[in-house]
Amino acid sequence: DTLYFIVCHWPSRSSGEQVTLPFRIAAAGLGRSIVDSILAISPDARIILMGDLNDNPVNKSVVKTLGSTPDKEMAVGGTLYNPMTYLYRKGIGSTAWRDSWSLFDQMIVSPSLVHGDLNSYRFYTVRIFNERSLAQSEGEFKGYPNRTFGGGVYLGGYSDHFPVYLFLYKEARF
Repeated sequence: DTLYFIVCHWPSRSSGEQVTLPFRIAAAGLGRSIVDSILAISPDARIILMGDLNDNPVNKSVVKTLGSTPDKEMAVGGTLYNPMTYLYRKGIGSTAWRDSWSLFDQMIVSPSLVHGDLNSYRFYTVRIFNERSLAQSEGEFKGYPNRTFGGGVYLGGYSDHFPVYLFLYKEARF
């Protein structure tokens, strides 16, 4: 089986969400172009676009520009399926800022991973690895990801984002 992985790190919001939005829309456009190029050669390609998108699953860059949907049934043709939307709508995030959780870390899949041939890999589910061992255990940021740096000071943590991962399955052949 062939799987295509498009690994992204879209531009930061550090200068402000609206000021930097055009840069994330441009990154989403590039991601869309790569997906379209693969699908033009192989319409049933199994593609996973993943990474720190610095936007949430409901933001314009992800929904409109990248062309994703939270509805499995709508993931057809070139429309990608974004399973992270369900987690986001439940208030689950991979990173926090000012007591607000965001789900910038996403894994978005092509329709063939949702509806494709059972003899190949299929999408099952996504998760956020937010175990206590990766979280700040005390203080003002208790429960947040245990950062490596904060304010230019080394804190010895792992990251300011919790990891995300997905499960794929393949029917057993006997």
